[in-house]
Amino acid sequence: MTPVTYFPHKNNEMFVEDIAISTIAKQVKTPFYCYSSTAIETSFQDYQNAFSDQDTLICYAVKANSNQAVLATLAKLGSGADVVSMGEIRRAITAGIPADKIVYSGVAKTQEEIEYALSLGIFQFNVESEPELELISKVATSLNTTAAISFRINPNVCAQTHEKISTGKAENKFGVPISKARLAYKQAASLPGIKVQGVDVHIGSQLTNLAPFEEAYQHIAQLVVELRADGHDISVIDVGGGLGITYLDEIIPSKKTYADMVKAQLGHLNCKIIIEPGRSLLGNAGILVSSVVFVKTGEERQFLLLDAGMNDLIRPSMYDAFHQIIAVNQESNALKTYDVVGPVCETGDTFAKARQVHQSDAGDLIAIMSSGAYGAVMSSSYNTRMLAPEVMVKGNEFAVVRKRPSYEDIIKQDITPSWL
Repeated sequence: MTPVTYFPHKNNEMFVEDIAISTIAKQVKTPFYCYSSTAIETSFQDYQNAFSDQDTLICYAVKANSNQAVLATLAKLGSGADVVSMGEIRRAITAGIPADKIVYSGVAKTQEEIEYALSLGIFQFNVESEPELELISKVATSLNTTAAISFRINPNVCAQTHEKISTGKAENKFGVPISKARLAYKQAASLPGIKVQGVDVHIGSQLTNLAPFEEAYQHIAQLVVELRADGHDISVIDVGGGLGITYLDEIIPSKKTYADMVKAQLGHLNCKIIIEPGRSLLGNAGILVSSVVFVKTGEERQFLLLDAGMNDLIRPSMYDAFHQIIAVNQESNALKTYDVVGPVCETGDTFAKARQVHQSDAGDLIAIMSSGAYGAVMSSSYNTRMLAPEVMVKGNEFAVVRKRPSYEDIIKQDITPSWL
């Protein structure tokens, strides 16, 4: 799915499904996030269809976008959830995702979080270290229950992606080194309150090439054979997420091609397969809509000054990430080169440099594409800026699914001590 598939221009005006973006902007005001419900549903169903001949549990990676409307949309389609905190568990449960479809990942689970997850009866803990295993055993025993676990295995495979979203190399903080896996499983089998049931691997995000997946899964397949020989009943393989999206012109393998590769590498093991898509479900299902505040002419370049900032979408500042930037109204055929920047008091508050955009003036609407994943969920109120609201569209209807807070809402979170 390309960034513009669900946000086409009709008569020079950008639409989301059957509604003009300008219509939403008049009522909601900018900046705001806008999601296509149909885009989310279609992407999820593509995974369902691709893996239809395999015993599969699709667990949406909640960290990509944790809005209740997003989660409820996926819950109705039968999705599970890949979570990394107690807060994300609570979000998933509230949205209607059953506990027995929740997989709990994350490197630093606390006792309180483990107790909560066990009380719900989640499907599986993806254990990231031996100390975490021991804590889960201790908590499960104290609650007179059993925790189903899988170790997250670090296969030391380069994902060929940005270093800040690569998770499967030996230098990364995630998982148990594959060289120590058999010892870790031996320890798990000896502990009370622990049921060994699976193996987990996740090597990174925004992968556009299946070769790193294939290499990692080959290592995992061999490990499963060895673990079964050691006497462990391995019935689940969690292959993680990480399939990329098209931000500009990246060619992404189809979900069917990906599913066929998973089957080729792991199908002979007759395990339930868990997949954890996040970005590939939400990324191109959402945009950030902003208004031009000023067009500023500097000595060497022109700046398009927007009312959205790095606090709304931090990916360009944090990852040097590319997002297409498109004028919502394209009646003007003229293209101009701008540095597209926000209002935050940081030089890093830059969405693009020397980018060609349709000639724009103050008040014009600008869409920052491919913002449905790791957009609103990573936003903040830095500079005491109000969080951008989120809007979801279905056909010719739209709803505000997270409202814009007031300044009073932000400020009243602070508490002045009694001595002042």
